[in-house]
Amino acid sequence: MSWSAACASCAQATLSGIELIRMIKKGQLRCQAKMSKTPAELFYGLAG
Repeated sequence: MSWSAACASCAQATLSGIELIRMIKKGQLRCQAKMSKTPAELFYGLAG
């Protein structure tokens, strides 16, 4: 993987995490009965 591809991947993960945190704070994340992960698990899945 080239340097720019690695940077793009990290940037995408960072922005996804930021967006997820904002959605959690605003109460926009609606957990459905079929959804097996909590908001925290979703975040840590992106961060890890």
